[in-house]
Amino acid sequence: MTAQCVMVIGTTSGAGKSWLTTALCRYYARQDLKVAPFKAQNMSNNARVVAFENGQGEIGSAQYFQALAAMAVPDVRMNPLLLKPERDTHSQVVLMGQVSAELSAMPWRGRSLMVWPQIAQALDDLCAENDVVVIEGAGSPAEINLHSSDIVNMRVALHCNAQCLLVTDIDRGGAFAHLHGTWALLPEDERALIKGFVLNKFRGDAALLAPAPQMLQDLTGIPTVATLPMWWQHGLPEEDGVFDDRSVTKGAANMTVAVVAYPRISNLDEFQPLKNIPGLHLQWVRSPSELAGLKPTDWVILPGSKHTSGDLAWLRTQGLDAAIARHAEQGGAVLGVCGGLQMLGEALIDPHGIDGNAPGLGLLPLVTVFDQDKTVRHTRASFSTDWRAPPPWRALAGVSVVGYEIHHGQTQQHVAMAAAGDLAEAVLPDGLGWCNAQGNVLGLYLHGMFEDAAVLQALFGAQLHDPVPTLETVFDGLANYIEKHFEPGVLASLIVSPPGVVVA
Repeated sequence: MTAQCVMVIGTTSGAGKSWLTTALCRYYARQDLKVAPFKAQNMSNNARVVAFENGQGEIGSAQYFQALAAMAVPDVRMNPLLLKPERDTHSQVVLMGQVSAELSAMPWRGRSLMVWPQIAQALDDLCAENDVVVIEGAGSPAEINLHSSDIVNMRVALHCNAQCLLVTDIDRGGAFAHLHGTWALLPEDERALIKGFVLNKFRGDAALLAPAPQMLQDLTGIPTVATLPMWWQHGLPEEDGVFDDRSVTKGAANMTVAVVAYPRISNLDEFQPLKNIPGLHLQWVRSPSELAGLKPTDWVILPGSKHTSGDLAWLRTQGLDAAIARHAEQGGAVLGVCGGLQMLGEALIDPHGIDGNAPGLGLLPLVTVFDQDKTVRHTRASFSTDWRAPPPWRALAGVSVVGYEIHHGQTQQHVAMAAAGDLAEAVLPDGLGWCNAQGNVLGLYLHGMFEDAAVLQALFGAQLHDPVPTLETVFDGLANYIEKHFEPGVLASLIVSPPGVVVA
């Protein structure tokens, strides 16, 4: 292996590992180094399509964005194992970009021995091809009940002699106890790889932390190398959950986009660009009361789902089905993406036990049949130039869009309803997009529409007085942020320090 490896581990989930890894990828890439990200195992229903051998495969969205931040081509080796939760006790397992039915059926503890050789090989290959590999851990490395089967935290760090940063969310409280407790539970050889503690999401005057950082260093021998102030709107899509409701709308809100946040929501990161639209309030809803105040000019979005029939049942239990139907009946815009498109139809038919049978919401005269084979691909398509929809969708007529597909279902016109003259209008080719006769209910299999500049310009051009921040500006902003707040020389020392030397 030739690359220097820098690893971000955390005291808990949500401590800030993903965004700090992304920032480090851009920081080192700006030093004219060849950089790649790596996360051995990710559990997330946010996935992206990347090239794989002669086809295409899936990796976690976080590693996809980290690759872009590193100025690298996203690769399945950057996230060799992806777990996509379908129910509380079951996940679909994606190994090296491809769904593995064998691993999906195994008890999760039994997977480690089977998958570690491929994980290690993926990491070795990236190390051989790059100057720096920036690695993200998962959860906490000090989960002692999982230590013997670890394939994502310190086993990875030991394999490549990674220089580790341990980050904690100080906004949760108990940060110094979290740091010390994590360090204390690790074996000595693993402790030796931790080169610095990072306090994330701090509010106030960092001088008030004294003497705690020095006391912690006296106990552990490890310095606190950065205190990162709270930063609500860094612009990077969230990794583990819905966007923070405390984010501030740019200017006075004149329209609301309500995204239904069902339990198995997937690919929610594709809605991040909507947060940057002036006058638009992005709201996550879980009850009918949250839709009661919507105007006809507001939107309701049914996002992707990793378990469409299960989330559809949840939606009905909450009473959201009737609330969505009322909004559509009043002429309000409704958009379904992937699983959301499937929900908008008349029925889900599952002959292979992939997802489940269920009646749909009946807002589009369509039927979805689940296939055993999964569609995973990048897609470029153009909306029909003959589309005569009312606002807001009429603005999309003739617009070309680039996105991606990840779905089992195939959706077609309902045969009996079509024979009776009740047809959905095909607005994208090959079954990618459908609209109702009134033109206000739109369903798409295409993810990523709001990441396409042409779509944003068509839908919101009148509101975009300033350019919407691009991912490049977001990545540079992250790199600038850590360069400003890390102690001088620390980031450079992580890729030159000899083994076992603590950064001071």
